[in-house]
Amino acid sequence: MPSCPRCNCRIEQTQTVCPQCRSALTAYGHPGIPLHRATEDSFLCPTCAYELDDTCTFPQRPYAETCTLYRDVRAPKQSSQRQVSRGMSADLRSQLWWLGLLCIFGVAVLLAL
Repeated sequence: MPSCPRCNCRIEQTQTVCPQCRSALTAYGHPGIPLHRATEDSFLCPTCAYELDDTCTFPQRPYAETCTLYRDVRAPKQSSQRQVSRGMSADLRSQLWWLGLLCIFGVAVLLAL
């Protein structure tokens, strides 16, 4: 069972607010959007992957204490199997290519009429 990052009170997975300190546990009250918090007297940006590759667009940068997109550079990398499954298969790309050509041909025929 997880605990609140602020008061260490035990919480359930579905809770969006800590029952003890009323601290927000998820972003925008949505359980699917995690809200990462920095520990006291520190910021998230120095250990964030988006800060290191200079792609962060948050206005709180480099002093963000909370963030929804935080990716810890010290965390283990995702497995290659998971990354492969996210990519589009060659068969699907081929089907989309032919569908695109068919649409262009159809529009050309309609314009010719």
